[in-house]
Amino acid sequence: MEKVTRRDMLGRSSLLVASLGGGLPLVSTIDELGGTNRKLKVVVAGAHPDDPESGCGGTIALYSDRGHEVVILYLTRGEAGIQGTSTQEAAAIRTAECQKACAILKARPAYAGQIDGNTEVNRSRYDDFRKILGAEHPDVVFTHWPIDTHRDHRAASLLVYDAWLESGRKFALYYFEVDQGEQTQVFHPTHYVNISLTESRKRAACFAHASQQPETTFYPLHEMMNRFRGMECGVGLAEGFVRHYQNHETGVPEP
Repeated sequence: MEKVTRRDMLGRSSLLVASLGGGLPLVSTIDELGGTNRKLKVVVAGAHPDDPESGCGGTIALYSDRGHEVVILYLTRGEAGIQGTSTQEAAAIRTAECQKACAILKARPAYAGQIDGNTEVNRSRYDDFRKILGAEHPDVVFTHWPIDTHRDHRAASLLVYDAWLESGRKFALYYFEVDQGEQTQVFHPTHYVNISLTESRKRAACFAHASQQPETTFYPLHEMMNRFRGMECGVGLAEGFVRHYQNHETGVPEP
């Protein structure tokens, strides 16, 4: 394993650092067949509205700012997420919030059609999700860490993992964290992305989910997480990820 010092970290790109000497395929990648630079297709799959934004909103903003196509795939529309409203009303409100958040991050929203609080993992759901994700032809996919206290988060993670296996491990697979220590358990990042320049966009995207009262319910914790991960890798603010080690090599150059 390459030894990376704090000085090494600080000397790297202001946009991207990684704890193991590698990096997320953020700026560009090498086409394995033609050897030419190409844009990436990135999918961020989360269980509920606000999960992708809180887990890796800063990284999403970095990708989209550099012209890569980003799709935020929501497993549910947050049907159970607003107390005192019907599932239909909550879904409508939270879908509108998704669209606002995605506009802030310059991403495209997509929906997998499951129900908040009643997600399923079975043969039919595996097949359906694999088709939805496969239709996007992603180069990189981010999703929930599979050891999470929320059942819907675990369901999203397993559905993505199965699609990755069935694809022949075609895309790079990364896991993100939410509510460190509260929901995501035993998460030890292999890679970090410096979000010091995009945290304000992440914040705005999270605050677009106004029905969830992010200013008091979840964003203060994520602020602490951003600072903590930044301290770990020697930058101001960062998001941490775990890369599945069986990913195919992508020939990613240092930015």
